[in-house]
Amino acid sequence: MATDLRAVHVRSTGLELHALERNPGGRPPVLFLHGWLDHGHGFDPLIEALPASWHTLALDFRGHGQSAHLREGLYHFPDYLADVEAAVAHLGAPVHLVGHSMGGAVSLMYASARPDAVRSVTAVENLGPFGAEALSLPDRLAAFVSDLSKPLRKRTYPSLEAAVARVRENNSSLAPEAANLLTRFGTHPVPGGVQFTFDPALRHHSGLVLNEEQILQLLRAVRCPVQAIHGTHGMTLEDGQMKERLAALRNPRVHAVPGGHHVHLDRPAEVAAHVQRFVEGL
Repeated sequence: MATDLRAVHVRSTGLELHALERNPGGRPPVLFLHGWLDHGHGFDPLIEALPASWHTLALDFRGHGQSAHLREGLYHFPDYLADVEAAVAHLGAPVHLVGHSMGGAVSLMYASARPDAVRSVTAVENLGPFGAEALSLPDRLAAFVSDLSKPLRKRTYPSLEAAVARVRENNSSLAPEAANLLTRFGTHPVPGGVQFTFDPALRHHSGLVLNEEQILQLLRAVRCPVQAIHGTHGMTLEDGQMKERLAALRNPRVHAVPGGHHVHLDRPAEVAAHVQRFVEGL
């Protein structure tokens, strides 16, 4: 963790959200949004590689990292827009958004909803939210209802090393150093070992999902410049769906960087160089 990062908190719909801020008096303001079950510390190496003069904020979404969990109710994807709105209010609009995976989808959704608040979007390993095609609507609703009665359990790992091994098992492309960083800041000690900090309710199926035409509508509504960065061993932009999504955006810049799904951790300096050129060139 960079020594010049400080923990701050913002409030979103009654929830206290944790974030990591650097140089609050600096410019430009850049908001970093992490992926599903990750946290803001996952951007530490990338932020360290960016100019120290920038004002950066790496947010923990609700239910993630050190941010508050819902006491009751369910997590719905559009609720993350409220978290971004709170973070943007803290930074001061307009901001540059850098989002990885789920954070990239949230960045594009927020840019479509609040075009005056967003100066640019860098989407890392993402071109919008998942669509409805993976499951039929009845099947998705059935999975959503079935999850409602499932008990929320947290697994205890006997050591940090065991938790790191689990992270690498679930993300085979993660380098050991990256897995260690995500696990070290994504767990807390409990009797008998460590547990991950994310809310297990995040694993429940959502009853709300967009179809592909709705996703294309929101991408067409993004007015700010967009760049897409993907790992050479991560997502592909060559299939028909991704090509259609790229076409829906306004002349996005596309960069392939050696690495997997967490390419910003695989090659932080290279990803940072793309982010810096993009932001400073606007």
